[in-house]
Amino acid sequence: MKEATQGMWEAIMESANLQRAWKQVRANRGAPGVDGMSIEAFPAWAREHWKEVAALLESGQYRPKPVRRVEIDKPGGGKRLLGIPTVLDRVIQQAIAQVLGSEVDGSFHPSSYGFRPGKNAHQAIKQLQADQQSGYSHVVDLDLEKFFDRVNHEVLMRLLRRRIEDKRVLRLIGKGLSSFTRRIWV
Repeated sequence: MKEATQGMWEAIMESANLQRAWKQVRANRGAPGVDGMSIEAFPAWAREHWKEVAALLESGQYRPKPVRRVEIDKPGGGKRLLGIPTVLDRVIQQAIAQVLGSEVDGSFHPSSYGFRPGKNAHQAIKQLQADQQSGYSHVVDLDLEKFFDRVNHEVLMRLLRRRIEDKRVLRLIGKGLSSFTRRIWV
């Protein structure tokens, strides 16, 4: 599959991909990261600073900001930890996810419905009902609570290296993973 990832950096940095990433981040809304920049303030900031950011990305010198950590109340009681990247980092992460996702989505199990484009909980329930009518009697439901807090980044990067040849992409993903371990509590 490595052949398909040739030109991945160019696909990530393509203007249309970055615009789609921004639209998705804007639609998701969300709170500011450690830099305090809001979704509303980002377009003006990006018009002024994007060339600098692109040069840092291209040279490999871009470093994502630490993730702002907050605790939010769970509906059933208790607290949930939430990591909030800066708006800029969210746009870059989304741009990577759009390109990488299209490369790897076809290798996921067809019964995997979580966080996949074109798949949702209603489809999963419909599939469960069809499986039950076909004679299946057991269901496996996985809750990946705190998975990304505990995932071994070295193993993840080793798996990504099997699919991604472009060292620039790998380096940027690695830096993004590191930003999640640098936490600033508010």
